[in-house]
Amino acid sequence: MAIHLTKESKVLVQGMTGGEGMKHTRRMLAAGTDVVGGVNPRKAGRTVDFDDRAVPVFGSVADGIRATGADVTVVFVPPAFARSAVVEAADAGIGLAVVITEGIPVHDSVAFTAYARRKGTRVIGPNCPGLITPGQSNAGIIPADITKPGPVGLVSKSGTLTYQLMYELRDIGFSTCVGIGGDPVVGTTHIDCLAAFQDDPDTDLVVLIGEIGGDAEERAAAYIREHVTKPVVAYIAGFTAPEGRTMGHAGAIVSGSSGTARAKKEALEAVGVRVGGTPTETARHVLAVLEAGR
Repeated sequence: MAIHLTKESKVLVQGMTGGEGMKHTRRMLAAGTDVVGGVNPRKAGRTVDFDDRAVPVFGSVADGIRATGADVTVVFVPPAFARSAVVEAADAGIGLAVVITEGIPVHDSVAFTAYARRKGTRVIGPNCPGLITPGQSNAGIIPADITKPGPVGLVSKSGTLTYQLMYELRDIGFSTCVGIGGDPVVGTTHIDCLAAFQDDPDTDLVVLIGEIGGDAEERAAAYIREHVTKPVVAYIAGFTAPEGRTMGHAGAIVSGSSGTARAKKEALEAVGVRVGGTPTETARHVLAVLEAGR
């Protein structure tokens, strides 16, 4: 019951010895994540104690992979170093790089997402909460105690709305929840996750959370029409946002009718997606669709 992240995933944390890295590594370990090491060239050879587990620090991602077999890295480094951190991970052959860092220059995000793609590394983010497969593994900053394993897959631009929908549907549970980030350039899209959930035998329904700006949701609607047979329920944030002004995420800008919440809602509804007016209404749609399918 998972996409991209399972209980078998072995996780490195780039930036583990910093304040945010330490805090969230402890949370990931508490959620059952197999954190096998941190990466910091200046502290290589040390270990960091997290309650009942000592986690080694490696001088490079390549060293960490050789020593542990790691296949996931979570990036908590400052924005100025994010590009080099992802390039290093991709060069080392990591399969998945989860970039939590916000405030990365767009040209850096363009460069490292393209580079990682050429190297065969999937990037989630940047400026994202990461992803969680409840009961198995948690790579990032998503709270692990607000839901349980279940049949719903979730892909979201918004971290906060990810948490809210997880809580709203806590009695149903999730296969995997993926926060893809809301920056103008991200490594994994709604479509990528829709394709993975479509192929996951234990995901029965997909929740798609979008927001104003760009055309990602319209493109997702076109993909759903051609390729997705499972039910999809959506929520679009930003119905009250004024046109022509950047709102919230760096990618959320509306010009004329392009990128508006209404245009996205109409595109999704045209391919059979139920779109909620609020997160709570969206959760009710999910429950109704699941009940109808029983």
